[in-house]
Amino acid sequence: MKKHRGKLVLLLVALIAWLEIAFYGYLQTDSTQSNLTTVTIGYQKADPVDIARQRGELAKKMKAKGYKVVFKEFQDGTALVTALKAGDIDYARFGDTPPVTAQANGLKLAYIAAGASKENGSGILVKKNSSISSLKDLKGKRIAYTKGTSAQFLIIQALKKAGLTTDDVTLVNMDQSASSVAFAKGKVDAWVTWDPYTATAEVEQNAKLLVDGTGLSKNRDFLIATSSYAKAHTTVSKYLTSYLADDMQWASSHQTQLVTMMSKTLHLSQAVIKKQVARRTFSMGKVTSSVVKEQQKIADTFYAAGLIDKKVNVKDALVDQ
Repeated sequence: MKKHRGKLVLLLVALIAWLEIAFYGYLQTDSTQSNLTTVTIGYQKADPVDIARQRGELAKKMKAKGYKVVFKEFQDGTALVTALKAGDIDYARFGDTPPVTAQANGLKLAYIAAGASKENGSGILVKKNSSISSLKDLKGKRIAYTKGTSAQFLIIQALKKAGLTTDDVTLVNMDQSASSVAFAKGKVDAWVTWDPYTATAEVEQNAKLLVDGTGLSKNRDFLIATSSYAKAHTTVSKYLTSYLADDMQWASSHQTQLVTMMSKTLHLSQAVIKKQVARRTFSMGKVTSSVVKEQQKIADTFYAAGLIDKKVNVKDALVDQ
């Protein structure tokens, strides 16, 4: 009886000791989690941030540095601008045009990092059997585009190259889904857009690129923050730029996995994604002086065309890191 009671006492002591250790471990884990600083990044489907999100390495690396990354998906650049301005997100992935218009509208923003050109997958689509064979043939035609995007800058530049202006054509402002339908049904003669819409139209809608963005629009990706946040979080920005660069290097060297991943994300055929990936370079790095000049050209073009009311100095949106 005493032996049995002694064993019970030993078991109880062991159990209590185990519970104390487990509870201490829980407190340590809980403390570690609560000490992580949250960093929220806004993105759109299949952009560089989304690729990094799905791969998972960026979040792991940031956690090791003491940060918890929260990813929030948005449908377009306008929604991203609103969220950034409201402080709902700390960073946003933009194309080249939204930062210019946002800066013109008074948002004090900062360029954190810049991606590679996507000019080969951007351009003006026409049907393969279209009578339009040159930029000059666009005169008098109906052209779908989306206001406030890289497509708007590209069509201005393309028309200028042909000696035309926007007064020589009928520009029809529609979102990408509506533009795709209008183009497929022949309600517009041409469509200014970017991948994966260009690749989808080429593969599935009997379309061809009249011209791509070469010499017209680089259509880069940018990582953007508000200037106040960027100035106060230079270390975070350095980490994100570095880790996004790693993810873009992975994307370039693992195209088979990338195609599979993006095909599922975008619900598009692998044939479409392969076409998109094959003509794109993936990178993310510092904002160079040449990139600043590209952005300044967009700002000056939009101001001259009356699309923004205020002159923009892109250099005002640079923050030392």
